[in-house]
Formats: sequence, C-alpha cells, structure tokens
Amino acid sequence: MLLIVGLGNPGPKYQKHRHNVGFMAVDAIIDRHNFSKSQNKFKSEVYEGKLAGEKVLILKPQTFMNVSGEAVGEAMRFYKLTPDDIIVFHDELDLIAGKTRIKRGGSHGGHNGLKSIDAHCGKDYQRVRIGIGHPGNKARVNSHVLGDFAKSDYEWLDPLLETIAEHIEMLARDDAAGLMNKIALATGGETEASKKKDASKKTSGAQKPKAKSHIHQARQATPTTQASGPMAEMLKKLLGDKK
Repeated sequence: MLLIVGLGNPGPKYQKHRHNVGFMAVDAIIDRHNFSKSQNKFKSEVYEGKLAGEKVLILKPQTFMNVSGEAVGEAMRFYKLTPDDIIVFHDELDLIAGKTRIKRGGSHGGHNGLKSIDAHCGKDYQRVRIGIGHPGNKARVNSHVLGDFAKSDYEWLDPLLETIAEHIEMLARDDAAGLMNKIALATGGETEASKKKDASKKTSGAQKPKAKSHIHQARQATPTTQASGPMAEMLKKLLGDKK
C-alpha cells in the first residue's frame, strides 16, 4: 500500500497559498482518479483509491504544517508501513516557480512540514518538491510562502497539477524520472533527457584553441635581435615600430 501525503494548512484562508501547493497536488489526484473520502482519522482528511493496481491512501493532515508529522506518523504505524511506502508533495522555496524535483530522503531544507515528518517517520520517504520560487529577499520569504499564488502563476501551476494527476501512476510504479519529464514538457521546463544531452555536449564538444598564424605569433613575440643594425631595420618594417 502507498501513502500519499499533501502538505498544507487547513481552512479556506490558506487554500490558495503557495505553502498549500501540496494540498493542491493531492486534490488534483483525488479528483482525477475518483478517490473516495473515508472518515476523518489520523488528524487528517483521508481518501482511498487505487493507482497502478495498488491500494493507495491520500492524507491531508489537518494539524497545520509545522506538526504534519504527527498525522503521517499515526497513519504509518497503524498500517505498518515504512518510509519507503510514503510519498510527500510539498512546496519548495529553493526551486524556481514551476520546476519539480523528486527525490528520496535528504535534508528537510528548513521546511517545517518535512522537519516534523522526519522526526515522526524517518527521512527515507519520497519527496515531490514543487518549486514556488524565492522572492529574492530574505525579509519577504514569510509573506511570499504564506501568500496567494499570483494570477500569472496559474500559467504554469494549472498544467503542472493536471500533469501530476494524469501521470501519478508513473510515480506509483517508481518512475520518478518519467513523471519529472512529463511535468517539464507540460510547463516548458528542461527535461532530464535534454539535461543529459547538454552535459554530454559540454564534456565532448570542447574545442581546442585556434592556432595563431605565424604573423600573429611574430607580432606577439619579444624580439631577441639587436636594437639597431640592418636586421633591426628590416624587422621594424615587417612588424612596425612599436616605440
């Protein structure tokens, strides 16, 4: 069984916040795949369904972001799951808006929701990091994260959420690279294949410096001949008098 978790804060006033993009992602999956809502438990809204033939629970913790791990930990222990069975969707300040990265384990990077899950579940769960961009000024981070997406953001946000919902079974089959490629194509980003191609060009396509002509070499060379005499006069005519 898979446990898919969307991170966010409960309540209408937080609904369109950048910090709630994890909720938005799992909502899109729930709608697309007709997940049914079960009773509220584990301090969460819980939805049941199937992906790629496997039973899946979707969790939307109602504990507020900073203590999300309490809800996820309860569900994990009840169903006797391990961190390998958990996928968490969350916002990522350090990725440009619309860029998505998927990885297993690693640092919480200062994200309080992940920090709480790490404490209650361990670190080896899969994270789907959805970039919300950095405001460029540390003093503006809080208002940026806890602010609504701008209207212009929906140009990349809507296709991103639709693509996650449409192709989530790739992630259920452990094809993270495939899902990232689908998202990149939908949002106009760089695919994993194109990144590898560019890297290959950089390593194999380095050009040797062009050889300089004998005249150019002669112009840059430091004369070792005498400063006067017939030979010096001839060199002055060839190279020009640099005095």
